[in-house]
Amino acid sequence: MRVVSLVPSLTEAVAETLPGVLVGATDWCAHPADLDVTRIGGTKNPDTGRIRALAPDLVIANEEENRAPDLDALRASGLSVLVTEVRGVPQAFAELERVLSACGARERPGWLVEAEEVWAALSRPEGRATAVVPIWRRPWMVLGRDTFAGDVLARLGVDHLHAGHPERYPRIPLEELRAAAPDLVVLPDEPYRFTADDGPEAFPGLPCALVSGRHLTWYGPSLRTAPRVLAEALRAARR
Repeated sequence: MRVVSLVPSLTEAVAETLPGVLVGATDWCAHPADLDVTRIGGTKNPDTGRIRALAPDLVIANEEENRAPDLDALRASGLSVLVTEVRGVPQAFAELERVLSACGARERPGWLVEAEEVWAALSRPEGRATAVVPIWRRPWMVLGRDTFAGDVLARLGVDHLHAGHPERYPRIPLEELRAAAPDLVVLPDEPYRFTADDGPEAFPGLPCALVSGRHLTWYGPSLRTAPRVLAEALRAARR
């Protein structure tokens, strides 16, 4: 198999499970760190000509991260494109199994089995907290309805306040975010790189949890440690 991945988390999953299968990946595919493949641009602006030149047997993509016109162009050139949809943790496991099987895996890898066991063993949270979860600023955008990251947080006892919004990633004025009076603000380091000096100052008086975007939004090998890593960051913010 020759596979091109347009999704960083799927890149990591395929690279760890089937070394040597990937021939192309986006510029944002940072894991594994030693991945040596042709880079084909960003998730939103892939170089379709370069992808075609790689002659892949399969291109793996995601309905949220990649643009339909790019995927249509690849299909029109005769390439096979597998598009995933991931809106929650159980769906992530199912889609990962589907992708890996399509890429040539004959059995479920150990890391995927371990990740499922870790999530299945989660105990019921002792208490629940409310949160707003910005993913961008200038303009401010937050998690809305039906998102993988929202489901991850809910399983860890954090209910984000825009889960019922009609949009999946709505733009919400900062004043409105503050007025929502959440128990805490969750600030991931991707897609916008919130840091201790860039983000918390916008929410004076509110606890802010700086969390790993890879553990919050990626579905792949990072799912093995996501509950522990995220829970520690959430607890630290509320001490």
